[in-house]
Amino acid sequence: MQWREVSGNWLLIPPRPIAIVHFLGGAFVASAPHITYRQLLETVAKQGYLVVATPFINTFDHRAIAQEVHITFDQALHYLQSRVLQGRDLPIYGIGHSMGCKVHLLLNSLYDGRRAGNLLMAFNNYSAKRSIPLLDQVMALSPSLRVEFTPSPAATLGIIRDRYEVGRNLLVKFRRDDIDQTRALSNVLLQKFPERTAVQIMPGTHTTPLAQDPPWKPGSSFSALDAMGQFVKQELTRDLRQLQDLVLEWLDPRFSTSGYPK
Repeated sequence: MQWREVSGNWLLIPPRPIAIVHFLGGAFVASAPHITYRQLLETVAKQGYLVVATPFINTFDHRAIAQEVHITFDQALHYLQSRVLQGRDLPIYGIGHSMGCKVHLLLNSLYDGRRAGNLLMAFNNYSAKRSIPLLDQVMALSPSLRVEFTPSPAATLGIIRDRYEVGRNLLVKFRRDDIDQTRALSNVLLQKFPERTAVQIMPGTHTTPLAQDPPWKPGSSFSALDAMGQFVKQELTRDLRQLQDLVLEWLDPRFSTSGYPK
């Protein structure tokens, strides 16, 4: 399997896809998701899921980002229906990380609610002042300047509360993540879909989904250096491997709609 670029999306197409995974990454790494999230996405694709990773550039207008992602993803679906799936109607699952979660939520609230489910990792919905270094100092020097994301954090939660209709959701929070806002999102989604929304706390940090498997290969005779290399490799990817297992369990139709095994 090789990554291919189609209408602004990056695609991984297994031989006999069983479902489509639409992936959106975090704010500063979303422009090249096939590189920054390569390990996670290629693991998903190897299990038969057709991956569509849609890049986006972060701006203050998150509503416009969601609309652009909607248009770009639709172009990928058109290509897949005409060239790959030949009329097969596969379920579509969303997976998002950090700001990618917010874009999925806006996308499925405002433009396209057709999803079999969404898995949202390390949801982030901070204000512009909290998200952008030195912005508060700039605003202090220019009292007339008022800068905020559109929609604002509070408005985003209101839109989700009023218009989001994807019933099956798994929210993933990492234990060592000090910028995660999963609790605020879970309060909304558990009220809307109490039987089909779950929260899972995992080991790791905000950047765990970005982890890569170091290409360490032992020499012809296994040495102490090789042993150390293998240990370091396992430590670096341990949290990612657990995350990959959780993602694949949730995607597997043999598992319960809450996101946990039956």
